[in-house]
Amino acid sequence: MSLRVALLTLVLAALAVSSLAPHDRGIWWAEVMPVLIALPILVATARRFPLTPLSYALIAFFSLILIMGGAYTYSRVPLGAVVQEMFELARNPYDRFGHFFQGLTPAILGRELLLRTSPLRPGKWLFCVVTLSCLGISAIYELVEWAAAVFWGDGSVEFLGMQGDPWDAQADMMMALLGALAAQALLGPWHDRQLARMQKARNR
Repeated sequence: MSLRVALLTLVLAALAVSSLAPHDRGIWWAEVMPVLIALPILVATARRFPLTPLSYALIAFFSLILIMGGAYTYSRVPLGAVVQEMFELARNPYDRFGHFFQGLTPAILGRELLLRTSPLRPGKWLFCVVTLSCLGISAIYELVEWAAAVFWGDGSVEFLGMQGDPWDAQADMMMALLGALAAQALLGPWHDRQLARMQKARNR
């Protein structure tokens, strides 16, 4: 079984299990919607434009984060509750973990798309474009949450996951920024090697 098939099977299984009895069905739909949109696109482009193993693995991992958040709602995820108790935190930090990967995963994916389809090469301009793009994605998501708060009213509390933090949006964007920076600084060289191997295989 290839890595792509294994990751797809894992994500689909997690989706199926999480859909059985989520804490709130509406929240589940809202939280897993990015996964439901991304999966068909990735399957449709797998042969024509395959991604690196690193990109697929990060997308799958981020999908699992979203799925778990949808199943429990972010403020109730048991893993976050364990961390909250362990470090005596004021709130469940699972959503912060999710927003960190909201920066990290798009950073590697965006980096790959730019390196493969644009004149950009590894260096400061690529680093800046990827970082700013990830911040933009994070800001758009916060605007979506704001719109949900306006139109959904009290029903948006679980979706927003603010847990009483007035600076939740700013903290979320900071976590996404840290994720984007970490992805490029720590995973960039590994990603470059995978891209080089992919290019070499295509040239054979």
